[in-house]
Amino acid sequence: MMNQKNMKQLTNILIMSFCLLITSLCQAQKKSNRLINDFMKVEGNWTGQLTYLDYSSGKPYTMSADIEIKRIPETHTFLFVHTYPKEKSANKTDTVTISKDGQYIGKEKLVSRIKLPNGDMKITTERKGKDGNEGKEATIRQTYTLGKTLFSTRKDILFSGEKRWIKRHEYVYRKQY
Repeated sequence: MMNQKNMKQLTNILIMSFCLLITSLCQAQKKSNRLINDFMKVEGNWTGQLTYLDYSSGKPYTMSADIEIKRIPETHTFLFVHTYPKEKSANKTDTVTISKDGQYIGKEKLVSRIKLPNGDMKITTERKGKDGNEGKEATIRQTYTLGKTLFSTRKDILFSGEKRWIKRHEYVYRKQY
């Protein structure tokens, strides 16, 4: 049987555990809300270009690219509607979902979220995956820069066993008014 002292200790432990749980849930919600607010600031239409590394030639290739970013109301999900004015067959829509705990953007783990001196936000994520013509194992880093007049996404690749990151592609957009 439990005496009164043991019962009081157990009650205190349960109360402290409950408080810690609530605190951690609130912190996760804050992280998620920060990322959602960051991406909501870049909602709208943007025009720019895509530069990507052509693995066959080893040279960069640049083409016109536009994007419309819109949040699906009351969700953690955004639609990135990509259009390529000179290559309509490449048009596509990506769905970008921010995890409820604010630790992932899609399958990419949040590595950093930094406010830049000019007020823009720089968000970096990483994930394991495959890339290249041979589908080699790699770490894939995605860097988002979100600002009032600039929105960019950059994908860098570090192949397993290598020490040098490769810039795979970069979208750079300016706000359309």
